[in-house]
Amino acid sequence: MTNFGTAIIVGAGPGLGLALARTFAAAGHPVAMLARDKARLDDHAAQLSPAGPGPAVRGYAADAGDPASLRAALASAIAELGAPDVLVYNTGVLRPDSPTGGDDQEWAGVTAINVLGARVAADAVLPQLRDGRGTMLFTGGGYALRPSRKFSSLSVGKAALRAYVHVLHDELAGTGVHATSITITSEIGSGDPRFDPATIAQSYLELHNQPAADWQHELVY
Repeated sequence: MTNFGTAIIVGAGPGLGLALARTFAAAGHPVAMLARDKARLDDHAAQLSPAGPGPAVRGYAADAGDPASLRAALASAIAELGAPDVLVYNTGVLRPDSPTGGDDQEWAGVTAINVLGARVAADAVLPQLRDGRGTMLFTGGGYALRPSRKFSSLSVGKAALRAYVHVLHDELAGTGVHATSITITSEIGSGDPRFDPATIAQSYLELHNQPAADWQHELVY
């Protein structure tokens, strides 16, 4: 039996998402990886699953922009792996676009992934946290602080996510649940060792283990 609750990674892509799964699994957490591509998730799980006894690592197909899909995958993960200690919401849609023009439905879809999915995930996981305590971590971005007209939807989405996590942090104050955003200010995997996925993932684990006296609504990385 593990002494650690499940770590749920929503947005388990091959970069930071996979590094997060590896980091939390290495720390002893069962890990649920959520993303759209189930085959790729199964490959990731095979890479991370230990040959001997150890925490389970499993993938669950989910569309972060579809509340019903996301809630169903989260429920399956918790039922199979146990009550969570950690939620990491690590999604986002990076695409060039402008403040005007474009397709309305595309903007709605991107906003659903960048913002609504975070609220859905928090709402679904919060009542399931082991012993009512835990950590909710949300991957933000530098465009929340310095918006780009060339990446308008992502700039707006990350700014909205930052505001959401701020008010969530305030609402959960004193409950034993830590909610914070990690505002990553440079390109992940750009060659700068500070922004290597494994290095960033370690900071998420450190936030999860952070003393309550040091909790804050945002880490600017």
